[in-house]
Amino acid sequence: MKILYLGIFGGLGCVARYMVSGWVYNIAGKSLPYGTLAVNVIGSLLLGLIMEGSLRSTMLSPELRFGITVGFMGGFTTFSTFSYETVRLLEEGSLVTAGANILLNVTVCVAAALIGIYLARQM
Repeated sequence: MKILYLGIFGGLGCVARYMVSGWVYNIAGKSLPYGTLAVNVIGSLLLGLIMEGSLRSTMLSPELRFGITVGFMGGFTTFSTFSYETVRLLEEGSLVTAGANILLNVTVCVAAALIGIYLARQM
């Protein structure tokens, strides 16, 4: 059953990543990888919320939690894309943009995970 959840939720996470990042790029442009940043922030927030919330309650079965966190969130978050885009920016000589990309992705995503954990603890 875990493999079924992994496949279904992973596919849904990939589709969600594509849709969210495309939507953000349409709004914010592509001068910085804003779509990837948005997905990483949302993913960090949701993972903190889901993990902390499900560890504090029995609302999700272990299999469903696995499907959501490993499958959906694994398909949704894009730190591999973040890394590649940062390397490309460095190769292009865009040191300030690459630095901003690193700083924003790391600090905002860690903050989002903390907020997700906090929210779960308030429930």
